[in-house]
Amino acid sequence: MAFGSIFCCVKLSDRKERGKEQPTWRIFSLKELHSATNNFNYDNKLGEGGFGSVYWGQLWDGSQIAVKRLKVWSNKADMEFAVEVEILARVRHKNLLSLRGYCAEGQERLIVYDYMPNLSLLSHLHGQHSAECLLDWNRRMNIAIGSAEGIVYLHHHATPHIIHRDIKASNVLLDGDFKAQVADFGFAKLIPDGATHVTTRVKGTLGYLAPEYAMLGKASESCDVYSFGILLLELASGKKPIEKLSSTMKRTITDWALPLACESKFSALADPRLNEKFVEDELKRVVLVALICAHSQPDKRPTMLEVVELLKGESKEKLTELENDELFKSPHPTGYNDGTSLAEDSSDFISEEKDPKQVLEEIEPEKAQGS
Repeated sequence: MAFGSIFCCVKLSDRKERGKEQPTWRIFSLKELHSATNNFNYDNKLGEGGFGSVYWGQLWDGSQIAVKRLKVWSNKADMEFAVEVEILARVRHKNLLSLRGYCAEGQERLIVYDYMPNLSLLSHLHGQHSAECLLDWNRRMNIAIGSAEGIVYLHHHATPHIIHRDIKASNVLLDGDFKAQVADFGFAKLIPDGATHVTTRVKGTLGYLAPEYAMLGKASESCDVYSFGILLLELASGKKPIEKLSSTMKRTITDWALPLACESKFSALADPRLNEKFVEDELKRVVLVALICAHSQPDKRPTMLEVVELLKGESKEKLTELENDELFKSPHPTGYNDGTSLAEDSSDFISEEKDPKQVLEEIEPEKAQGS
């Protein structure tokens, strides 16, 4: 498929409709981006992932940008690039990272975004800013609600609806005011009207994958809800999605959190860096919402609309209903554990699409070998 034809549905008329309220994206020249990033200088590099590298840059007008540069050109990478640009061109929401433009010259594929001064949520929980303790409880609640509202837009207001497929801490970026912006739509899928899910080969990050997606390749809005549940637990506790207990044993964040929630030991779930400075009712709410989102059974998970309502505490009736859910009645609820206790580290990124059976073998090596 020719690169240009992939963008046939991003019409100029669509851009004009949005242009009155939001700045529209544009095509950048490679020369312009070389100049902005000082020839993609190493000192300008903000981060690196399975896709390639992200660089800080400054345009001639003084505005700061982030430039995502694909590592290796291939038909698959070209398609992923095209998908992200197309979806970013479709969506405009205060909690979704805005597209500034793109560049496709020769074998170079670059996407240009607004620069986020406070980098990613990951950098504050586990990375370069983790020791600075810049995320107080109020900021964490705003990040939780803001990122949830961004996903609500994708699931319920975008046409057609969009599944992100890679909700995780490194894909929640923070602007100068620590407001959340969900980013990275390279794995996103458009959901046709009337469809409940799409069956696809698996992409994403181990530790955040919903079990039905990892094992069967069934991608739906509910898979994003599961990933968001893991993200919420991570945000509240400061723990990684998968924790290494020994050279052979690893524990998922849900295996750790659920027994404590069942015993109403919510303060034990709070990030120690908060120094017990949090709102107890809000912490309890976040933990309960997170665990119901990360339920192993998709039909037991809420929608993202319900998640936002619960996080905001808008309905006491629904909060009481959540608190009394059977999931929290027993220290070891039947059917909750998705069997990923021996999973690979959550940093293991599935950059190539994999067959669900192959992912299952990575997630449950002992079971797979014995089957």
